[in-house]
Amino acid sequence: MKIEQIYTGCLAQGAYYITSNGEAAIIDPLREIQPYLDRLERDNVKLKYIFETHFHADFVSGHIDLSKETQAPIVYGPNAACEFDCISAKDGQEFKIGKITIKALHTPGHTMESTTYLLIEENGKDHAIFSGDTLFIGDVGRPDLAQKAAEMTQDQLAGILFHSLRDKIMTLADDVIVYPAHGAGSACGKNMSKETVSTIGNQKATNYALRANMTQAEFIEEVTDGLLPPPAYFSMNVAMNKQGYESFESVLHNGMKAIDVREFEAVAEETGALILDTRKSADFYKGFIPQSINIGINGDFAPWVGTLVADVKQPIILVTEVGLEEETVTRLSRVGFDSIIGHLDGGFEAWEKAGFETDTVNRISAEQFDSEFKIEEDKVIDIRKETEYEAEHIEDAYSKPLAYINDWVKDIDPNEHFYLHCAGGYRSMIAASILQARGFRNFTEIEGGFGAIAKTSIPKSDFVCQSKILKA
Repeated sequence: MKIEQIYTGCLAQGAYYITSNGEAAIIDPLREIQPYLDRLERDNVKLKYIFETHFHADFVSGHIDLSKETQAPIVYGPNAACEFDCISAKDGQEFKIGKITIKALHTPGHTMESTTYLLIEENGKDHAIFSGDTLFIGDVGRPDLAQKAAEMTQDQLAGILFHSLRDKIMTLADDVIVYPAHGAGSACGKNMSKETVSTIGNQKATNYALRANMTQAEFIEEVTDGLLPPPAYFSMNVAMNKQGYESFESVLHNGMKAIDVREFEAVAEETGALILDTRKSADFYKGFIPQSINIGINGDFAPWVGTLVADVKQPIILVTEVGLEEETVTRLSRVGFDSIIGHLDGGFEAWEKAGFETDTVNRISAEQFDSEFKIEEDKVIDIRKETEYEAEHIEDAYSKPLAYINDWVKDIDPNEHFYLHCAGGYRSMIAASILQARGFRNFTEIEGGFGAIAKTSIPKSDFVCQSKILKA
């Protein structure tokens, strides 16, 4: 038996590849399936089942394409209303893969079809669980995403999750390994660990939601406290995972179309496409195509696109570093952005060499900010998350998280200058590009963000550990 965790950092997502005696199972595969097909061929094994822990909201799974290529059936838990051929497993139903057994444990609460898969060794010993979004390392799945579909409140779903954890998972032996679907950075939980593997015993000892003698009322209060609104793309990804989607190969083919610099503007205007520039902020601010939005591929790229671009069907034209076109299309497809028209041939350098109009962002260093900043006169907008802001911030700075820019941008006075920063410069450049695309020029973005500002003499609030804020 072999278990491989295939972890994708930009989504904080774990897929699982399991083999035993010439057969294989894959759990929660990503959109692009070729790496799985290559593994199957390399190991000379037949894919017997594709297991899905639930209808994912934060990414588009590769289950449909993978099933078409391999003829392996797709398995969901109870209550899964697929609009394609799938097995909706009964609670306790077992599936054989080589010499091992995968047992479906229905664990609703995150969603009503959420299912944990228990791997049982040849000798009958419970070896590991693949817990999806039911149990994370240090946290549990948020119970607010399925409210509309389940016609329940988040408190009701949290109550169901409480019993799923205690009746199905905490009853397992302490040495059973826990393999979750996500780690730190995912929006599917609020306090996940950076660790991606644990055990039942360790989670009983350290996970706040598995605390001994915890009442259902306490669980509901703690699990639902501090939940941020889910990104707009979540519901659209759920629909794609339920209903089906265009093949990844087709999306990749379209995205890899090179658009000549002389045709670029016409194509953008005719299609109403968003110009998405995925270069580093350090390159973008020096020069970019007017009206383009910068979300760098070197950060939490796909989740930020999903958070800030309201519609996954929005047509997109890419401006990337030369050679990163395929990687960019792939990452966009993972969160359901399939309407990629193509990319600028030769990247921004080709645009600049052709003599077309460019724009810049007014960026200064933290040291320059320190020298020109006037306390009680100048306005500062901090676009980090609220917990980051509460931990430590510039005195009198306004907290305006990037995730909500579409809400707070309407409150900006275009005649009042302000400084803009995040933690390191990645998010503030996203905000700067959005602001300028909407006509705002009355700001200065700070290079290096709060990490650089903290080293200056600018007055700051007293530091408070973020973990204390999250647990408060």
